[in-house]
Amino acid sequence: MKRLGLTSWIFIGMAAGVALGMLDPALARQLGPVASVFLRLIRSIIAPLIFASLVAGIAGSGDLKRMGRIGGKAILYFEVVTTLALFLGLAAVNLARPGDGVPIAATAAEKTVAQAPASFSTILEHIFPASLIDAMARNDVLQVVVFAFLFGAACAAIGAKAEPVVTFCGSLAEVMFRYTRYVMYLAPVGVGAAIAVTVGSKGVTVLFGLGKLIATMYVASALCILLVLLPGLFLFRIPPGRFYRAVREPFLIGFSTASSEAALPLALENMEAFGVPKHIVAFVIPTGYSFNLVGSALYLSLASVFVAQAAGVHLGINEQLLMMLTLMLTSKGVAGVPRAALVILAGTLTTFHLPLEGAAVLLGVDALLDMARTSINVLGNCLASAVVARWEGYKLIAES
Repeated sequence: MKRLGLTSWIFIGMAAGVALGMLDPALARQLGPVASVFLRLIRSIIAPLIFASLVAGIAGSGDLKRMGRIGGKAILYFEVVTTLALFLGLAAVNLARPGDGVPIAATAAEKTVAQAPASFSTILEHIFPASLIDAMARNDVLQVVVFAFLFGAACAAIGAKAEPVVTFCGSLAEVMFRYTRYVMYLAPVGVGAAIAVTVGSKGVTVLFGLGKLIATMYVASALCILLVLLPGLFLFRIPPGRFYRAVREPFLIGFSTASSEAALPLALENMEAFGVPKHIVAFVIPTGYSFNLVGSALYLSLASVFVAQAAGVHLGINEQLLMMLTLMLTSKGVAGVPRAALVILAGTLTTFHLPLEGAAVLLGVDALLDMARTSINVLGNCLASAVVARWEGYKLIAES
């Protein structure tokens, strides 16, 4: 019998976690430390891997103009797909109207952290690190990317004198990829534990009260893949079969753990093996974690109008368009904030004078919604790296 691959074992772990959560919720809830250990190991990979890969890629390319061009293309693509996702969510929530008949209870409102949308100056300051060590300790992906980009540019500028540093970074990247492979052996166990904790804690009862919202989110996610992401495969002539094989494991890890960080190391490794050059992979995917949150954009547009529907507040097309513009701006640069989508949602509700209790209601099913939006975020960033590589003229020949 053919030996099972990692994807199959992850599916087995997910199924076992769901079964355990339903059959023995008390035991399932006790598996929280197991899931935490797996996620902590994953987070230990992120900062050194991004730094080493990006420095080696930029310094190795030796062409700073090309990196600037890659950055411009990546940002343009990010804006197009996130805008499409916002309007897809807006269309889905207006057609399905999942908020009708859902009462908004004032209880638990204090559980939601209300924050006003971050100002442009705050976001701008957050992009630049005061200390690389501090940024790495907090796993602030965007700050690590900015420092590594400038550091790699400096290495490329001074040429031969920087060769020992570039060689070290290249070796460090290879070591971290092997380290990732070792940690991935624990993925089925960690994924199963994460699913078990979610099902054991929330139970199946959460599916009833807000079932229509959950169904709308998952149908909209499927449509996002088909209508927003899939056309990019054909437009840029990316092989669908090989791309699917490259992204299925990061996608499943993102879905089951509801953590983009958990999927990042494997996404970097698989997309490089898919044929995307190292300097593009190391720049586009981490940057996309702040600027290409396709799944989060989809969720935010859906959730904002859902709260208005539940509260009985009619939003005209002009108000909804203004809300989409607000979400487009405030969703940038907050990837490092835990439950960032809920923070952004709370700020948006405050801005448009909608009841903050709506965000508290969503807390009950946020784990299920987060699984959908996180997996779409991971898929969107993997695709973005392939799109930029094809846009740059690379053929995406997979490594043997």
